[in-house]
Amino acid sequence: MKDKIKIGIYTTLTTIALGFNNYALYKGNIEDLLKLGILGSTLLWLFFYSFYSRKNFLKSKMIYSLSALFTFFMIFGNSYLHLGNGLLVFKNIGFFLLAFVMAVGYFILFWTLLSIVFSFLNEKGKNSRKVPKFFQKMEEHPYLFSLLFILLCWLPYILAFYPIILSPDPSFQIKQFFGIRTKYADYSVLLDENVVLTNHHPVVHTLLLGGCLKIGHSLGWDNLGLFLYSILQITILSSVLAFSLWYMKKIKVSPFYRIMTLLIYSLVPMFPLYAMSAVKDVLFGAFTFLYIILIHYIITHKEKKYSFYQCALMVCLFLLVILFRNNGLHMILLSFPFVLLVAHKNFKPLLAVFLITLFLSTCYTKVLLPAFHITPGSIREVLSIPFQQTARYVKYHSEDLTYSEINRIDKVLGYKDLAQRYNPELADPVKNNFNKYTTSTDLKEYFLVWFHCFWRHPVTYVDATINNVYGFFYPEKQNWYVYRNYDKRILEDGFDYHYNSLSLLRKGLSGFAVSYPKLPVLGLLSNIGFSCWVIFTLVGYVLYRKWYDFLPVYLPALVLILVCIAGPANTYFRYALPFVFSLPFMVGVLLAKRGKAD
Repeated sequence: MKDKIKIGIYTTLTTIALGFNNYALYKGNIEDLLKLGILGSTLLWLFFYSFYSRKNFLKSKMIYSLSALFTFFMIFGNSYLHLGNGLLVFKNIGFFLLAFVMAVGYFILFWTLLSIVFSFLNEKGKNSRKVPKFFQKMEEHPYLFSLLFILLCWLPYILAFYPIILSPDPSFQIKQFFGIRTKYADYSVLLDENVVLTNHHPVVHTLLLGGCLKIGHSLGWDNLGLFLYSILQITILSSVLAFSLWYMKKIKVSPFYRIMTLLIYSLVPMFPLYAMSAVKDVLFGAFTFLYIILIHYIITHKEKKYSFYQCALMVCLFLLVILFRNNGLHMILLSFPFVLLVAHKNFKPLLAVFLITLFLSTCYTKVLLPAFHITPGSIREVLSIPFQQTARYVKYHSEDLTYSEINRIDKVLGYKDLAQRYNPELADPVKNNFNKYTTSTDLKEYFLVWFHCFWRHPVTYVDATINNVYGFFYPEKQNWYVYRNYDKRILEDGFDYHYNSLSLLRKGLSGFAVSYPKLPVLGLLSNIGFSCWVIFTLVGYVLYRKWYDFLPVYLPALVLILVCIAGPANTYFRYALPFVFSLPFMVGVLLAKRGKAD
């Protein structure tokens, strides 16, 4: 009887958490508040009563911690989604108590779900599922079969969006390559006014994209040059995806899981559409994926000795990660030292790889680029968080600022329209007015003002930061997008870039891509918040099992999540693209690990 009462309480609290609309209560909208209805809430209650009655609740500090973390994300994510602040929790004692009740309901739900996941992972892996006849060739030729299957499924996108999908950033990169001045040249003080190419976007990627176009341009066929880049990018990305499937077979991931992963790579629209998109994040994502695979190989082959050739290949991979995105260096700096800690006999050669990479990277940014008068990216790119905090402060508390403080803010960000430029979920409007002639003294004075303002209104700073990042941790915040539209920027400068006549096919594929996130369950594959939750769960399980040597596999993804937090936009999909692309692999290697454990 006591168990039934307990289950009844758990069920009631979860029903309140999932069914109660505290935003409607905040707005005083009774109709929306009762939207679930008596029938709906009753069915929900009966479902969870049955669900909880059949499940075991694991008692684990790690499960409790993850449940509390996800509960925090849900409660505060909902508040910031609707109001841009925490008032759905802290408006008054009534809202706080309601939020607490909802939090308990969410906690019980996540406790149950994580208990199911951890119990499943605690079981030894079984490869009892029969491989469908069509996919039996995948067992014989895992790389070649996977590669051809992926390319075949991507072919409609390749044909429809020939020669390439250009968005604003790669269009500006092409202009820079051909010496055309863009806004990025105006963001920094150029080393040479005659050299408008900057490292705001990775120079190597700009040269690769522009170089391919130049080949076509010299032949009088710009589309051909752009398609050459598409072929190169498609080849690299599809090869990396196929290689990951080959590698998962080598480490004995089940055939069923590998087939599911192959179908994800082939049919989920973000993969082919990004393969046809010229943004820098695609190649960076592919090289990051290889980096994650390499980390797994190193930590699972601790006794292997690496040859000079193998070490040289590692250096090349590390440099590709760094050269194709400016924060690639941060990812390696914050993840590879932990690989060294578990490397054992390979510590010295891997340390040499790490140090050589850092040396060559430093030579590239500090010697090679300046030698060609290429200006580095502006410091404003790493200051999104404080700039957004200042802008929100000016918007809501400008009356607290002294004339001197206003003047110091004005020198850096431009004060007059700063409040109007503030967008809670995008820092670019604030950053775009950054004074490129700002001196180190100006920045020092600005940060003194920033520090004083924090102590006056710390909640404003917290609100500014959470508004800019909560979507990375709150699955109900959707900002899914894929590039598919026709960008005309390079036409202004005489280039002949155009889509083909397959407009109906483009519309059909675009419609599928736009609607994909709305698909039940499958749509979660495109959800950034859900992806982050999966990564946190994987890390939590590794800690739960005390497989500390396995943690480095997930460090690149965790670092990239930190990069997203420091970035300029909330729920920006292409920033999350590297860890979203590699997520099926990160799950797969843990499934293989639990099959060999103990």
